Amino acid sequence: MTDDAILAELGRRLARCRIDRQLTQAELAHQAGVSKRTVERIEAGASTQMVSVIRISRILDLIPGIEQWIPQPGLRPMDLIGRKGKTRQRASSGRKTTGADKPWTWDP
Repeated sequence: MTDDAILAELGRRLARCRIDRQLTQAELAHQAGVSKRTVERIEAGASTQMVSVIRISRILDLIPGIEQWIPQPGLRPMDLIGRKGKTRQRASSGRKTTGADKPWTWDP
């Protein structure tokens, strides 16, 4: 799915939840502390600030479902052994550096 398709689908789902709870866009906007235009834009599939989606999701009681959308990453047993129980704090680039940032050249 494209980004636009995902935004459109999220907007449709949020609109369906709002309607199922018998809230108007204006009521939802007021309760969430966002503008009515923001609710309209989200439901239309337009890009918006993440905090607005969170506020609306909270009013629609969708926050408990975040585990299904973005599950907690699990640690593999071999990773735990290799790290001695420590969790990774940052991602590596996957590239090994030798300390020199210059390209290699042949000097005969």
